[in-house]
Amino acid sequence: MEMSRRFSERAKEIDETASFPFDNVKELQESGYTSLTIPKEFGGQEISLYELVRLQEVIAQGDGSTALSIGWHMGIVRNIQEANWNKDTLTEVYENLLSGSLINGAATEPQTGSPTRGGKPQTTAEKKGQSWVINGHKSFTTMSPVLDYFLVTASINDTEDVGNFLIPKECRGIRIENTWDSIALRGTGSNDVYFENVEIPARYFVEKLDSRKKINPWLLHIPACYIGIAGAAQKEAVTFAKNYSPNSIKGTISDIPSVRSKIGEIELKMQTAKHFLYSVSKKWDEADKEQQSHMLPELSAVKLVVTNTAIEVVDIAMRIVGARSLSAKSPLQRYYRDVRAGLHNPPMDDMTIEQLARKSINEY
Repeated sequence: MEMSRRFSERAKEIDETASFPFDNVKELQESGYTSLTIPKEFGGQEISLYELVRLQEVIAQGDGSTALSIGWHMGIVRNIQEANWNKDTLTEVYENLLSGSLINGAATEPQTGSPTRGGKPQTTAEKKGQSWVINGHKSFTTMSPVLDYFLVTASINDTEDVGNFLIPKECRGIRIENTWDSIALRGTGSNDVYFENVEIPARYFVEKLDSRKKINPWLLHIPACYIGIAGAAQKEAVTFAKNYSPNSIKGTISDIPSVRSKIGEIELKMQTAKHFLYSVSKKWDEADKEQQSHMLPELSAVKLVVTNTAIEVVDIAMRIVGARSLSAKSPLQRYYRDVRAGLHNPPMDDMTIEQLARKSINEY
């Protein structure tokens, strides 16, 4: 909570200048937070999914950009254990991650859009002797200013295959362009990255991908981020209501029935969304492999419900505060912009509804 409070104090400047939260990320690294999801067999604490979403929610209450950025790292750190990487490469990477190194995927491309839509990467990988040579252009590469590893999806030349390639930042041929101009989550550093004849050793071809949809429960860091932002908006609105006393009334506006109704509606929505997020996280943690294999629609539903609820909560919070919520001085206008970014994080709402429809039709 103390770190989150400091993040909150820096959030306004980060948003106004669209600068990356270097200090926040440094604090998370120095505290050991960035290594919490490393499996125990590699020296980490292997925190549960439930623990991760609770922690990410708190970080987001301070600064949404910081939470979403570090959330991608936290999920990938845990997820790569399930990807059947070469043991030596996995050990090497986890050793560096234990020391504070940062990793994120580079998958989205201007020509293909979100990788969840199934487009084949235009980025290519060509085998040359004992090396791979990577060429391509990735967009929305969150945390690009501080990444130590890029996990890049690429099409393998002369085949129909697609793979993940691990590219350390020291490699020659990596070029980052500061293209992030979003009005939401302005501090994520989600820039365009170019890989121009980047040569990596053969062992860094870490995973061959297939077309089957993999279950990635660690993506719940996404709804955790947005419900955290909504929680900050709730606090801001309720604090305002308890202290604002126009001379047209006795007491504060928190005594007005219509305002109390909105405060109660926010609380109901927050409780509902949190119970859904927490319960599904716990269900995953307690499930066996067979049970987990059927949880994709449920995990996707959590993201849809929690993210859309967060948007609704911020909207109601702004109705409580009124026109002042649109002031540049109010954090609510930042929460309003930031929380809408969740609509464009995976999985997309329409794909979730299709998953749920398929599940229901198959069951009944």
